[in-house]
Amino acid sequence: MAVYKYVLHHSANTIPKWFLEALGVWVSQLNSCNYCVEHHFAGMKRLLADDPRSDALRTAIEDGDIPAMPLDARQHAAMRYAQRLTQSPADMVQMDVEALRMAGWDDGEILEINQVTAYFCYANRTVLGLGCSTDGDIIGLSPNNNADPDDWNHS
Repeated sequence: MAVYKYVLHHSANTIPKWFLEALGVWVSQLNSCNYCVEHHFAGMKRLLADDPRSDALRTAIEDGDIPAMPLDARQHAAMRYAQRLTQSPADMVQMDVEALRMAGWDDGEILEINQVTAYFCYANRTVLGLGCSTDGDIIGLSPNNNADPDDWNHS
């Protein structure tokens, strides 16, 4: 869980948390991890505070249709990168990173995109491997205090 908080909820992240959650939902959908899709979509939806946009994004994610995602060109590039890293990690090349730079992401943001994608690939396998279920869960909560890695209070 410490890895989760450091990657997705680090106080030094510059990419909006809602978009990091959207990346997590995308990666989780690609990995068929319904548990993470449900939890992180709810969190993304709460953070984005735009239900129609959130719902349209979820539909496009479920359809695997990056161009239909209601995102800007930079964010589409990040989704393509995340898809390639998730589905074909051994095929990644320097041009995959360069495509993010050309889309307008800086190196720190590229690292955030990479780390969130890699984390969700790991977390999806953990959740799927343990047979986790959302039964009885409160969906969409996330840590409140990003500055304190030991504070696990959620809302």
